[in-house]
Amino acid sequence: MKTIRRVVGSSVALAVLIGLGGCSGMTRQDQNTAVGAGIGGVAGAVLTDGSPVGTVGGAVVGGVIGHEVNTGDNRDRNRKNR
Repeated sequence: MKTIRRVVGSSVALAVLIGLGGCSGMTRQDQNTAVGAGIGGVAGAVLTDGSPVGTVGGAVVGGVIGHEVNTGDNRDRNRKNR
């Protein structure tokens, strides 16, 4: 039963990642947020043996981290504005 939960949780997270891959109109920060949420969701599912709370918690934490990642483009832009 635990294996089935793990496979289902990972499959759902993978489907979300693939679905978000088609969003080409997103800004770089939006893309980082989406990728962080997807990776966090998968990590949360794996670490908690497919627990829905762990999956959602991981997605939230990953999304926040992904949102706050400062890419090279943003750093260059921030330096020019100083």
